[in-house]
Amino acid sequence: MIDLYYWPTPNGHKITIALEEMGLKYQIFPINIQENDQFQPDFLKISPNNKIPVIVDQEGPRGEPISVFESGAILQYLGRKTGLFYPEDEQERVEVEQWLMWQMGNFGPMLGQNHHFSRYAPEKVPYAIERYSNETKRLYGVLNKQLIGQKFVAGEYSIADMAILPWVLRHDWQNIELEDYPYVKEYVDRLTIRPAVQRALSIKIA
Repeated sequence: MIDLYYWPTPNGHKITIALEEMGLKYQIFPINIQENDQFQPDFLKISPNNKIPVIVDQEGPRGEPISVFESGAILQYLGRKTGLFYPEDEQERVEVEQWLMWQMGNFGPMLGQNHHFSRYAPEKVPYAIERYSNETKRLYGVLNKQLIGQKFVAGEYSIADMAILPWVLRHDWQNIELEDYPYVKEYVDRLTIRPAVQRALSIKIA
């Protein structure tokens, strides 16, 4: 059993998608980031950066519980644990890791800043809105180009796709029209018909 400390954000969705795709048993412990649950001392013990998601695998690699924070690290851990969606061949693994790190270092943080300055900032800062809007469009262009001639970002369906998809699903928050990125649109349509993805995205937190 895996304990998932979660809130329904793009980073949270990455892990529910992976858990559903890999067929792992898990239970959710909601961390309401709108109520600042992520700053509670007990949560800090397993998430030193005060961010969701975090997992605690009750059957860790040494037969003891292990906690893992940072969504990219969690995806890699689950991929190694199950042998699924994270190839063992080094060349194939490098391809997956490049796109996973692209998401972690670019497609998540830059789109997150877009969300913040466009939707949440107490005052509109035109420079910041323009900066992150332009970077968002650039990154969508990178993704669109990568998907020409292939169904997934790194060849076969992988943890990199599980990381990228939830951020694309917030395209309306980013003032992005998917029709402007036809290969990304096809990619979203392709991934969102997967039963495991649908189950993950349908999870409701009371």
